[in-house]
Amino acid sequence: MTRRIALTVLALVTVLLVLAVVPLGVLLTQREETSFRGAAQAAARTLASAAEEHLSDHKPDTDMRELLDDTQDEGGCAAVHDAAGRVIARTSCTTATSGTAYRLAASALAHPGTVTQRSDDTLTVATPIGDEAAPVGVAVLVRSTDPLDDRIAAVWGWLALIGVVGFGLGTLVSVRLARWVGRPLQEVDAAARRLGEGALDVRAPADSGPEEVRRLAATFNTMAARTEALVHGHRAVTAEVSHQLRTPLTALRLRLDLLAADAEGEDAAELAGAQEEIARLSRLVDGLLAAARAENAVPTPVPVRLDDVVAERIAAWEPVAAERQVGLGAHCPGRPVVYLGGGHLEQLLDNLLANALDAVPAGGRVRLETAPAASSFGPGTELRVADDGPGMSPEARAAAFRRFGNAQARGTGLGLAIVHRLATANGGTARLEETPGGGLTVVLELPTVPRGQEPGRPAQQTG
Repeated sequence: MTRRIALTVLALVTVLLVLAVVPLGVLLTQREETSFRGAAQAAARTLASAAEEHLSDHKPDTDMRELLDDTQDEGGCAAVHDAAGRVIARTSCTTATSGTAYRLAASALAHPGTVTQRSDDTLTVATPIGDEAAPVGVAVLVRSTDPLDDRIAAVWGWLALIGVVGFGLGTLVSVRLARWVGRPLQEVDAAARRLGEGALDVRAPADSGPEEVRRLAATFNTMAARTEALVHGHRAVTAEVSHQLRTPLTALRLRLDLLAADAEGEDAAELAGAQEEIARLSRLVDGLLAAARAENAVPTPVPVRLDDVVAERIAAWEPVAAERQVGLGAHCPGRPVVYLGGGHLEQLLDNLLANALDAVPAGGRVRLETAPAASSFGPGTELRVADDGPGMSPEARAAAFRRFGNAQARGTGLGLAIVHRLATANGGTARLEETPGGGLTVVLELPTVPRGQEPGRPAQQTG
């Protein structure tokens, strides 16, 4: 954004400079040319007047000779022709008696009037002497246009310098203006991104930039503060309630165990059912605690060998799978490395394997597979946990990542919610697919580079 603002203002400054400098340069160039031509024509008329006194009034040619000498001293050439076109006086240089000069002199005599012609490096002026109706001769003056070219070059040089200075000042003003407007917006954008990543205490500076941007930053800070208060309050209530429930549940479970030891017949069956309900309630409380801890997670990513952790968790869950007569296998080619918070990959796998083993009947299979993936967040690794269980309906899959979203879940209904929270907190994604042939596949896309270093992601600008 800063670059776009600066380029827009700079383009406007450039257009204004071009529209101001170029016409001014053209106008000054025309003025210099007109002034130079007028001065040459005036000098030619002065010479013609002095020559008229000699040709018409038969006075000495002293004044005419002085003017010719002055013309030569100034670097010009001049010649005086009589009515027949003969040269009666000239400067030592021969430019005024060249073929071009003779043609202009003849034109001025044939059609009485001042004739001016410019070549590449000279300006030639031919002026009739005496009465224009019956001239007695013609004065020819030739001046070099080098002084004119030097003055024109000086004019364009000064205008170019003014343009460069104006462009430099415009660049400075546009960059400072762009930073004044863009930097606060970039800080608000960075704060919003960090808030979305879980840093609830982040705030945007609200003391710089235009008034509208300051109001935006203040509004964002108010929203962030309220969000932080709501989330922390929710987490605190969940964690405290779950923690407070664990103690009476443990005590109740111990009492039921003591009673069940002495019970017989129908009483023993009733107590066994109560023990199962207490165990389920204990798992629910543990799940709530795990969900609260997952929501509080703002991980610092570290490199994790995905194949090593998968092999470790497969070995840990193999006895459970064997007891339930469920096949458990994994395929992790390429020894992939992912960046996650410490211990998060183990939690992800434990929740996914627990859900899959609960869902798959005896004789089924649970498979873990990895493959490279190009995700929206950058390069990543895809981890797929597929089972042969009953699967989920599209409606159930759409709500499965919400806590207690699946009303038909056999467990606590928190496992997939914890998985989704941990995956997104680490910069990855989670989704559910139907396993070909029946069942459910959980697909995790996990980052293979630390967050903020993804190629193609715009770097945070500071000015």
